Amino acid sequence: MSFREINSKMVEATVAPGRGLFSQRGAMLAYRGEVSFTPNVQGGQGGLMSMLGRRVAGEATPLMSVAGSGTVLFGHGGHHVHVIALTGDTLHVEADRLLAFEDTLRQGTVFLGAQGGVMGLVRGQATGQGLFTTALQGHGSAAVMAHGGVFELPVAPGRPVHVDPQAYVAHRGDLRNRLSSALGWRDMVGRGSGEAFQLELSGSGTVFVQASEEKL
Repeated sequence: MSFREINSKMVEATVAPGRGLFSQRGAMLAYRGEVSFTPNVQGGQGGLMSMLGRRVAGEATPLMSVAGSGTVLFGHGGHHVHVIALTGDTLHVEADRLLAFEDTLRQGTVFLGAQGGVMGLVRGQATGQGLFTTALQGHGSAAVMAHGGVFELPVAPGRPVHVDPQAYVAHRGDLRNRLSSALGWRDMVGRGSGEAFQLELSGSGTVFVQASEEKL
């Protein structure tokens, strides 16, 4: 794994020949060694089509390629950082929550309508997360950002997990999402945030939830 958590809001990444990274532009805090930072116009390893998919929706997050030999400290906006290691599986995460990821991971763009049918479209509009989400696949690690830290909730067949859409960060595994309307106890006592939906994830995998309903 290239990433080492320095504290809850900062990670250190090791860069070596043949072991590069992609990161959000402006996320570099400091570095040691001979390291170069280059704007990445291709949208990561997913290439041009991945970039175009997000630009059509107005949801592209600028990336930079990090290469050379040394260590780099990453952080952004004082957000909490959580490192996720992939072992051949796929991580779905909002692009603006991606702090950095190893270039061994293949990046793609998933249309929520395809992932969740009509409800996928509704989810994108209702949660403000957009109609596209980023998929990282392969062997490697990624650092994602959240408000208040991240908690991992396992999802098993027959045991779906319901998440406030604003608290959703990412998910991995063979999961399906379904948006449903809900009336929570906070709405009953007049303390609702105005969120009238729940995101139901079913199947087998893990969902990552932040300890806040605040967007990045």
